[in-house]
Parts: sequence; C-alpha cells; structure tokens
Amino acid sequence: MGRRLRKGAGTTAVAALAVAALSASQAPGVVQASTPTDQAASDVTPTPTPDAPASGNSPYYTDLPPLASPTPPPNASTGTLPIGDQQGIPATVLDAYKKAEAALATDRPNCHLPWQLLAGIGKVESGHANGGRVDVNGTTLTPILGPVLNGAGFANITDTDGGAYDGDKVHDRAVGPMQFIPSTWATSGRDGNGDGVKDPNNVYDAALAAGFYLCGNGRDVAVKADLDKAILSYNQSQEYLTTVTTWFDFYRRGTHEVPDGTGSLPSRRSDQTSPKQPPVTPKAPPSKKPSPKPTPTPPAPPVKPPVPPTKPDGGGTPTPTVPRATTFEGVGAKELTAFAGGAFGGQPTARVKDASGKAMAKVSVKFEIVGDTDTRFAGGATSVTVATAADGTAAAPALTAGEKTGTFTVRATVAEAKLSAVEWKATVVARQADTLARGDAKELTAAPSGEFANQVSVKATYKGAVASGVAASASMIVTPAAGADPKAAPKVNDKGPYFKGAKGNPVRELMDLKTDANGVLVLPKMYADAQTGTFLLRLTTEGGATLTLELKVAAAS
Repeated sequence: MGRRLRKGAGTTAVAALAVAALSASQAPGVVQASTPTDQAASDVTPTPTPDAPASGNSPYYTDLPPLASPTPPPNASTGTLPIGDQQGIPATVLDAYKKAEAALATDRPNCHLPWQLLAGIGKVESGHANGGRVDVNGTTLTPILGPVLNGAGFANITDTDGGAYDGDKVHDRAVGPMQFIPSTWATSGRDGNGDGVKDPNNVYDAALAAGFYLCGNGRDVAVKADLDKAILSYNQSQEYLTTVTTWFDFYRRGTHEVPDGTGSLPSRRSDQTSPKQPPVTPKAPPSKKPSPKPTPTPPAPPVKPPVPPTKPDGGGTPTPTVPRATTFEGVGAKELTAFAGGAFGGQPTARVKDASGKAMAKVSVKFEIVGDTDTRFAGGATSVTVATAADGTAAAPALTAGEKTGTFTVRATVAEAKLSAVEWKATVVARQADTLARGDAKELTAAPSGEFANQVSVKATYKGAVASGVAASASMIVTPAAGADPKAAPKVNDKGPYFKGAKGNPVRELMDLKTDANGVLVLPKMYADAQTGTFLLRLTTEGGATLTLELKVAAAS
C-alpha cells in the first residue's frame, strides 16, 4: 500500500479537547509547518507495495452520513452558515479539496478526480481535520497523529523521518488530515498552497498529495473499477471502501461550507466494538457512628405524557408512512444522436413516483454510460448521481460525443429501490456536410505538361453551419457519357490533370481528406500531362455533399 497507513484519525480525536490531550501525551515535540521539507517529490506516484499491516488493524472513522439527501442550509439566504451539521465541510478544508481537484484536472486530466472523493477520504481519515481546526494557511492547530506503529496490533514500521513529522524517533505514525506516514510523504508529498513547503499537517498540501496518490498507476476514477482500486490503495478493507464510497456519493448530492472549527466531529472508529463505560467509584464503608440521615425531600409527582388523540373507532394516532419509490420512468426522447465531437440533441431524464403517483424529490438517480464509446458526461465522467427535483425528475449532465462512432447505452437506476433501469439508445455518427462551395471563381487552367496556377479551396457546411473535421475525397473523373445513370459511381480518369504522390508519381484520386476547424479544405497543387481538353474534378464529403469543377488544359495562344 505504498507504505501508506490509514490509522484514521481514529486515535486522533473524537472531540477537539480529546485530540489535544492525545497529541500532547503521545507526540511530544512534533514539528509542524515550519519543519524543513525541501525533499523533492517525484511527479510519478509510486506503486503501492504490500508491506503495510492487514487492513483489519487500520482504524478509521466509521460514521455514516444521514439517510436524508443533503439540502442547502435553511438560512443560506441570510448569509449565516450553520455549524455542526453532517453535510457541512469547513471552509478552508473545502477550499483545499477543490483546489486539489483543479490542479489534478491539469496535471492528471485522465484521472477525472472529483473533489468529493477527497472529501470522502478526509471525512473518514480525520473528520475534515477535526472539524476544520486549522489556521489561515490550512495547517492543523494541533497535530493529528495515528497510533505508534510498533507492531502491537498495527504494522511495525521503524522510524523513517527522525521524528520530524510524528515526534517519534523509534517508530512511524500516520500524520495530518489525510493520514500519511512519513515514508510515503517523502515521495508523495506536494506543496498545495505554494508556500514552498511540503507539510503533511497542512490541508492544502495533504489534499493535493492524496489526489496524486489516488490517481497513481494511471487510474481513471470515473471508471468504477479504478475508483475502487484508488480507495483500496488507501486502506485495503471492504468496509473502508464502503464507508468512503457512501460519503463520496453523499457529498456529490450536495454540500455547503461551514466556518472553520465548527464541522461535525465523528465519534465511531473501526477498532471500537462498544462504547466505553465510565469507571465505577467504590463506596466508602460506613463509619461506626453513622451521621443522622437528612430528611428526604418528597419526590415531585410524575408528569404524565400527553395522551394522543384517538380515532372515532378507538384506535390511536396512526404512524405516518414513509413514501417509497414504486415508479421509475424515462421522460422525453428514447434515442439520442450527435455528430462526433458534438453535443447530443437530447438529455437523458427520468422521473420517480411513489405508490400514489406523486412525484418524489431528493431521490438519488445514477446515470451510467455503457458500451464501447469515448462519449462522456460534462466533466469527463462516465457515471454520475443526480438527485430528483421537486417534480420528481432527474436530468443527466450534458453528454459530449467523442470521436468514436457507433451506438452505446445511457442507463439510469434508483439506488434506494429495486426498480427496473431506464435506458436510452445513443448514437454517434461521423461529422457530415450537406454543401460544398468554392472560395473563388477563378478559372482552373494549365498548359500541357504544366501546372495549374490556382489551388482549389472549398468550404463545407451542414445546415448553414461550419462543418469541421468532415471526411472528404477528391477524384479526377471521366466525363459521363450521354444518357448515363446520374446515380452511378463516376470512373476515375487515367489521363489528364493529376496530383503528385509522395514519390512524385501521378495520383488522380485523394482519399482521407478532412476539413479544418473552419470547414475549409485546400487541395494540393495540380499538374497537367500532355493531354489537352476539359477535364472534371469531383469533391465528395461524408454526408453526401458533392462539387464538380472543370479543369482546362490548352496550349498558350
């Protein structure tokens, strides 16, 4: 696992005071942001190695998000931010996740790493840096340390940093908001806030380093298999994978920022089986001369709970029924079509209803691209989760067609209910043109065995719009005989004007031509042999656009 330990901030803190006490008692002399970290890090994330302890010995926070879908804070219009709620992420920590996503989009564009994945890792590892207890530069106010890796229930990792990060000169400990061990940080550390220091205690540095680590080995986290591998590279535990994935999905459905230091703190760790009971203080034995007992104060009469109103038939108030999704249907077009590299005319949209036919809001709908295609949702993902709106509908992000033509499927499913999937057939067709027009009206003439002074330049359009990247061909053709079938394929001429091949040989048919970004196609220079007369040049594009031009070869007068 790349000598990366996920001890989770399990031993870091359940509450802020607990963290401070733990850090003070177990990690004296920990050096924070001022620690020299000018060790160069490789741009290539190292391949994980299986020398870390078994995943069952790696504690992490196991708290799960609430069942209800995240909603914007009710007081967002006033500008007052809520504190302590589950979906809120401390402002500086959230900023660090988003800045890491932006950096990875440039440095590792094929990884397609979303900031919500970093948020899922950060929540499980440290509760977002202990609820956002960081300074203005993003460095934790108190160290966040995992347990001593001395082999007592954990891996046995001898010290690799001289105690510079973890305060332990005998064994290593996981450090910081994303819980890197020093040996991994030495090669994977990054400077995320541009201060010239690579500090695992800084949330900007740690988030960027975690992003590069998750993107290691060429992973594309938009692909489910690679996403699972990335998360498991942090902690090889199926339960850990499930926990992180649950938070990842939760944050993708919505979140908001809260002030630093006010984020909710997790309370359960994977190495805790039951809550600890407070110690029982033994009672002192009674003295020989017991003091007189005080007159007991009579207890207050019990307060009777209000009796719920009854129905006319004598029954109590019925328990409200939670609506359940029973209908899942597609809305709009069933088929989607786009030219290569273009946008699809429709948008996959599905609706969720309950048993009474009422639209259900805030239901998670997962959209997936299935099949051999390079088409992607906006942002480059192949799978996205969208919450239904008040009318019960969920629309997938815009689809952008790739260059690969063919048919594939867009599939939508409801995670909370076992309902049949809704599918759309999507087709990507080659770029087309329906019109070809020459850029000028100059005559195309040449003397025998000479060259044509003007090159042919044409512009392709489709329904009046520029047709870029359209496949085209150009052929010197024989003049059709009178009465010939106009639909018959023309015959390529074996004499008259020609293009030159790579070796200077005459070529009278050019294939695999393509219009440029402006829809323009400029043919190579043309030459004439000894034949005189009028000859024909035909241009054809994908989509059926054709243009026939006359080429005249005559001796100079």
